[in-house]
Parts: sequence; structure tokens; C-alpha cells
Amino acid sequence: MPQDPREIEHLAEMFRLMGDPNRLRILLHVLEAPSAVGEIAEAAGLSHSLVSHNLGRLRAARLVRAERRGKRVFYEAADAHVRSVLRDMLEHVGEVDLAPPAGGDA
Repeated sequence: MPQDPREIEHLAEMFRLMGDPNRLRILLHVLEAPSAVGEIAEAAGLSHSLVSHNLGRLRAARLVRAERRGKRVFYEAADAHVRSVLRDMLEHVGEVDLAPPAGGDA
């Protein structure tokens, strides 16, 4: 595994971005199919401006990509790596007993 401090910092920043509940809602919404800002905002229960702002941050981090179709822009997970990380963690959350083990670390 890489031990380059810059790579570790970059990875930590990506996880910080994904750790925000609003950005995570956005990411999970665009996981399967491209969606426009309005669709994402409605599904996530967020304002258009908040979704747009967060999509900008996610796009800068290469977690989502955008494609213009006419006058609308559709966003989707950037690539198979992003999809895999999110799907794997969703599966993990579904399998994990949320109660910590008695007398020890997780």
C-alpha cells in the first residue's frame, strides 16, 4: 500500500467529503443512474443551491462527473472505483451488528 503522505492526505480528504451526510445522500442518489440537480435535491430533501455547492466539491474531488444534455447537467458517480467503495460500505453496514462487542474494540 502507498505510504506517500500526499496520497494519504488526499485519501483522507475524499473520506471527509463522503463523511458529510448531505454529500453522502447526493453520492448515493447518483450511484446507479445520472441525475440532474433538481432530481437530486428532491430525492435528498435538500435545496438546489446546497446540492449544486456540494456537487461542485464532489466533482473537484473526482467523486462525481457531469454530462451536459441540452440545457441540463446530469451527475453520476465518477467511476467504478467510487461505486465499488460506496456499495461495499453499504453492504458492510447492512451486515455489521451496530452494537460494539462486550469488553473490547470493534
